Amino acid sequence: MRHRASYGTHDLLPEDSFKWQYLEERVRKIISFYNYKEIRTPIFEETDLFSRSIGEDTDIVQKEMYTFLDQGKRSLTLRPEGTAGVVRAYLEHSLGERFPLVKLFYFGLMFRQERPQKGRLREFNQFGVEAIGSLEPSLDAEMIELAVKTCLDLGITDFKLHVNSIGCPKCRPIHRDKFLGFMKDKVGELCEDCKTRYLRNPLRMFDCKKEECIDKLKDAPVMVDFLCEECKKHYELVKGFLNKLKIDYFEDKRLVRGLDYYTKTAFELKSKLLGTQDTLCGGGRYDLLVEELGGKSTPAIGFAAGIERYILALKMEKKLNLEEKSLDLFIAALGDEAKAFAMKLMKDLRAKNLICETDYLSRSLKAQMREADRQKAKKVLIVGKDEIKKGRAILKDMESGEQVEIELEKIRDSV
Repeated sequence: MRHRASYGTHDLLPEDSFKWQYLEERVRKIISFYNYKEIRTPIFEETDLFSRSIGEDTDIVQKEMYTFLDQGKRSLTLRPEGTAGVVRAYLEHSLGERFPLVKLFYFGLMFRQERPQKGRLREFNQFGVEAIGSLEPSLDAEMIELAVKTCLDLGITDFKLHVNSIGCPKCRPIHRDKFLGFMKDKVGELCEDCKTRYLRNPLRMFDCKKEECIDKLKDAPVMVDFLCEECKKHYELVKGFLNKLKIDYFEDKRLVRGLDYYTKTAFELKSKLLGTQDTLCGGGRYDLLVEELGGKSTPAIGFAAGIERYILALKMEKKLNLEEKSLDLFIAALGDEAKAFAMKLMKDLRAKNLICETDYLSRSLKAQMREADRQKAKKVLIVGKDEIKKGRAILKDMESGEQVEIELEKIRDSV
């Protein structure tokens, strides 16, 4: 075979695509109850948007972005995540001047040049939710509740909510000094990535999945123990709201997010069903990002979820036993006159939101009946030249096997 899908990508075939449609429709409905509106941003943006927002020293910017020069020698990047593009659109279209609180959601393809593994592809699908304009801890709690609800309403139950606070520019430097001092004599025993993180972004060392690094970090100072009064109060209020909402959570003092723009609240929904890449969705506050991208100081919070990981979790929990919509009517048409009748009838029935099909391969009646059965048609209308002449044809119920003769003029009301 000459061509195959590129490494780290996959084809979504018809036998699975309807499951994705189901998930997306369910998620859209859930999000709409919280008054979020859909936004669609370009699949590529100026490279500087991502390097400034995500962080020059993150793995994503350093190793994983798909970056290219266009014909005008401008550096562009396929989006590796959704928030930066949403904030760019928020600023470009002055949404903050029109609405005090902007609540948005999106679906879209993301691209990261990583080593493909279970739950991780180079081209992957996410949905995300963003709320821009409020510093209220109650909004953090609503965002977390929404993330939890999308899982539960879809039928995913085997997960745990992890929450933490990763502070702000006021309290982070104090933790950084303590952390660097603690790790100073251990740096040589860390993986190469963590050696780089030690110099550029120490907090992200907690995100390393390698056992040797996890072991060296087990007694390291954690950010939550160094929170300033503002961050501490915010975190306590968030937890208080979660308790009021009766949402179970685990205080994960080592939880950090892989993007530099996060502040204060950070959270993830993790499922052991996914293996090493166990995060179903993750998010938190990014109160500095709007200003970093050229706007005025504006608090914000959001999360993103991997659709492939949701699908995988549903399969693992055996909660994705959906059946594709079957045909309402298959017309076994024999001859050109019958085919013309079938085309007109299908046009009328489709206008009534019925799913119809006929044969386009000039097959025998027997072969057409097999095809109707393969496509799980509820009913089959058998029509040929004689039936057209008489104005009557056979309508067969495929489940019961019952056959009735019916007037062609009345078929539109009988399907």
